[in-house]
Amino acid sequence: MNLDLADALSIAAAVRGGKVSAVEITQAALARIAKIDHKLNCFTTVTTETALADAARVDREIAQGNHPPLLAGVPFAVKNLFDIAGVTTLAGAKINGENPPATQDATAVAKLKQAGAVLVGALNMDEYAYGFVTENFHYGATHNPHDLQRVAGGSSGGSAAAVVAGLVPLTLGSDTNGSIRVPAALCGVFGLKPTYGRLSRAGVALFSSSFDHIGPFARSVQDIATVFDVLQGEDNRDPICTKRSPELCLPQLNQDISHIKIALADNYFSQGAAPEALAAVQTVANALGVTEYVTIPEAKRARAAAFVITASEGANLHLDKLRSRPQDFDPATRDRFLASALIPSNWYLQAQRFRRWYRDQVRAIFQNVDVILAPTTPISAPLIGQQTMILDGEEILIRPHLGLFTQPLSFIGLPILSVPIQRPHALPLGVQLIAAPYNEAFILRVAALLESQGVVSAPVVGN
Repeated sequence: MNLDLADALSIAAAVRGGKVSAVEITQAALARIAKIDHKLNCFTTVTTETALADAARVDREIAQGNHPPLLAGVPFAVKNLFDIAGVTTLAGAKINGENPPATQDATAVAKLKQAGAVLVGALNMDEYAYGFVTENFHYGATHNPHDLQRVAGGSSGGSAAAVVAGLVPLTLGSDTNGSIRVPAALCGVFGLKPTYGRLSRAGVALFSSSFDHIGPFARSVQDIATVFDVLQGEDNRDPICTKRSPELCLPQLNQDISHIKIALADNYFSQGAAPEALAAVQTVANALGVTEYVTIPEAKRARAAAFVITASEGANLHLDKLRSRPQDFDPATRDRFLASALIPSNWYLQAQRFRRWYRDQVRAIFQNVDVILAPTTPISAPLIGQQTMILDGEEILIRPHLGLFTQPLSFIGLPILSVPIQRPHALPLGVQLIAAPYNEAFILRVAALLESQGVVSAPVVGN
């Protein structure tokens, strides 16, 4: 069995069946991290001792004849804004390195452990999750495994790169304006942003409370659906976590999508991108036989309003430290937070009013369509340190514009899966599968069909 290439469910099946032990799987993951991560800089912390202890516990349970859990022995890692008991939660910040270790795991971490998964560490990110590139001033840039000179995307760059490099089959990240979807696209893996409030954020350092989601990265649709199912459920520690009964998606991954209505997003989502990014969307549309288009109105204004709200909420969280320790911030983060602190309150209120209107407009679209297709990013992964790109003959800044197609959709908490389009001799790109709230099953079924056809895939790359 090639442990490097196995997906999470294959690993768990092998552990449950006695073909390999959880300790052996964990040792293999730790050895691969030690061999490769110095090139990639995905991990900020590797929890070797506790990982091996947790794996041994899984093996003992199986040896005693107890029913092995769903993710028995599967290594996973989390963005370093998730609390890990005994580890200081950095959230990509130098200042947070002075905090005491977390006293308990984040709810999502605890749920994966309860399902038998083995936590092997914490992953690099943009400071305070404010960015799309994971070029962290304090902890270094995370490199894209497809090309080490290029960014992995952000802010969950370490999470995406660790999966595509085969360091672990599963990771968790967070998404405010695209921080799961952008790195998933640039690294060529699956990345799910569920419905806002569907998964608990307890024990997660937030950036913008009214936007933030958590979600998984993986190399298969089944792994994504499995982790999503494991993480669902009410949590009293997170007041926004839905009380809605969980809908299990894994049993619904049949390939019959005949009753799912799919359309392409036009206008805003069909311009302002490199030709290959739009071609990736057309590849998915052709595979699904999609010819219908829908217009999501005022997407440009929605993106601007998303900027205002997230910038205001993010700056407000860090005002005290901005006043007392500005020199200890990543300069790029600090300057944006300082500018954001000056945003007039009436702008914020106006953006929130527009948000309610926009939600109603998009809700009306989903009366006639179930899944919408759109690009994830306007370009493939840029070079580390690259400041600008050319789109439609205009030179624009890279960092804010990598979220060009993700931000208008973050604005109203829709569930979205970025699926990876691998291109021969070229960098991968992503396509967003977008659904109405609580309709994750639709996008996962569409993704499963595309995966079975070989249209989307997430192979391991790098050595």
